Amino acid sequence: MITILGRRQKNNPVLIGEPGVGKTAIVEGLARKIQSGDVPATLRNKRIVSLNIGGMIAGAMFRGQFEQRIKSILEELRDAPDTIVFIDELHSVVGAGAAEGSVGAADMIKPALARGELRCIGATTLDEYRKHIEKDAALERRFQPVKVDEPSVEEAIQMLHLLRPHYEDHHGVSITDEAIEAAVKLSDRYINDRFLPDKAIDVMDEAGSAMVLEADEKGLVSPTALEKELAHVQEQKEAAAEAEDYEQAASLRQQELVVMRKLERARKSGDASVSLLVTPEQIAQVVELWTGVPVTQMLDSERTNLLSLETDLRQRVVGQDEAITAVAKSIRRSRAGLKDPKRPIGSFLFLGPTGVGKTELAKALSAELFGGEDHLIRMDMSEYMEPHTVSRLFGSPPGYVGHDDGGQLTEQVRRRPYSVILLDEVEKAHPEVFNSLLQILDDGRLTDGQGRTVDFKNTVVIMTSNAGSADLKRAVNMGFNNRKGDDARDEQHEVMRSKAMEGLKQAFRPEFINRIDQIVVFHTLDRENLYQIVDLMLDQVRQRLQEQNITLSVDDIVRDFLLEVGFDEEYGARPLRRAIQSYVDDALADAILDGTMASGQQARLVVEDGKIVVHAEEVVSA
Repeated sequence: MITILGRRQKNNPVLIGEPGVGKTAIVEGLARKIQSGDVPATLRNKRIVSLNIGGMIAGAMFRGQFEQRIKSILEELRDAPDTIVFIDELHSVVGAGAAEGSVGAADMIKPALARGELRCIGATTLDEYRKHIEKDAALERRFQPVKVDEPSVEEAIQMLHLLRPHYEDHHGVSITDEAIEAAVKLSDRYINDRFLPDKAIDVMDEAGSAMVLEADEKGLVSPTALEKELAHVQEQKEAAAEAEDYEQAASLRQQELVVMRKLERARKSGDASVSLLVTPEQIAQVVELWTGVPVTQMLDSERTNLLSLETDLRQRVVGQDEAITAVAKSIRRSRAGLKDPKRPIGSFLFLGPTGVGKTELAKALSAELFGGEDHLIRMDMSEYMEPHTVSRLFGSPPGYVGHDDGGQLTEQVRRRPYSVILLDEVEKAHPEVFNSLLQILDDGRLTDGQGRTVDFKNTVVIMTSNAGSADLKRAVNMGFNNRKGDDARDEQHEVMRSKAMEGLKQAFRPEFINRIDQIVVFHTLDRENLYQIVDLMLDQVRQRLQEQNITLSVDDIVRDFLLEVGFDEEYGARPLRRAIQSYVDDALADAILDGTMASGQQARLVVEDGKIVVHAEEVVSA
């Protein structure tokens, strides 16, 4: 930029970069260097003034008023050759003041720029430069673009170290080195729609503000903050006295005494200032508030959680140890930094019969990785079988209906970049959908209908498929067969796997299969697995009853009964939930509503005459 400013003609640099990378800060830094004399001779004794285009337009009611203002500024600058004009948001010059029969600001400054009478620094974003400046070739050739890239994490940390004293003085807190490092690294990792250093600065600023608010609620205020408050009150008191407003001055005098007593207590306690220490935990809380991702939990125990991921998933998904292990290993590889960072965290294709836990594993994974099932984005791909429905998924192109609405998938990922994406029955989607999925699985990004790049690198993509399900039914004899041991079950699973892979090759193209991290074939469920599933579902009923202070006792015969009426060879364990709803929930609801069951009692479930009956029992205290 300094080199361009030293040219004889067309010495007008324009800083082009994404919002928040520091374009305006560079110009402010140049002003400080000029003030200290640390610049070449051509820039010494120069002064930089900012031109506010909006302020010049304001109040210009009649034709010619705006042009007269521009003309007077140009004449003043011609008489002051040591002045450099800085125009922030340079694109606002294009079209400013232009009306029918009048000349806009851009047309008026072009001759002065070309002759070197006006030395100008501009700043604008890449998109605005392309939309406004590049279209005006005569204006574009008078400026020399200077690309301002986003700083690296290390550079951003250095920037925040330099800014730290200003924010510490403003908030009256102390910001640790670890907090600065966390602000940069966590914002870089979790906040994807903004740029360094701006997003890290905002995180640090908000953490300081939140710290002060929390301390104020607890009655802990640092001496620094109280000193600033005291100085402000004293200034107001003196102003009121000078204005002879003695009533206001007396009120402020009382306020001054209150603040002075607080300051004295804070200085004596000695630990109040220590309590106002911004640490990585406060930074993580701010990032969690912005993104909805449980960063605090990840910061404290992510390594432990990842190592115990299989155990946590098995508490919800029964009988699928192979699938759980494959998913957990892939997630750990990604988190350890051993995978391509541009690709999604993991991409999986779940195969197998219905009702064996494919969707439940996706729900459990979203809860374990991102803190809740609300981070699960579920898309039924049978809704995207026609060519025209593809635009609903990723956004309609310009000129088509629904262009402003965005895509159903891309919009959800933009709002929740940390999510598990579940694409149900993916084989039913139109072939055009797979072309876009190839880009997501390979590059971790996709451009929607509005031209915005949507980042998928922090998502887990799970696809379920029933490809070859007809062959699976013929190949596998589902149900209870006590004559089969573990070896026979493994052999049965291998037969099912080979049939599933054959169906997979017929349904999907090779380039699509090659981009999937792991293809997982789910096991059929045996009787022991189904017992565990019944217990899990009854635990959910037990938790709901505890909210009404009712305990639940279930006989083994009730489990056998639910298993017999709730398991279907074709639909797997899914009918179990309907059976529990019909036989257990309905019986409990009737008992509660007719007064048979009351708060503080125990509900004991028994089977009588082919149905489940609720017996109310008093809880015997130990």
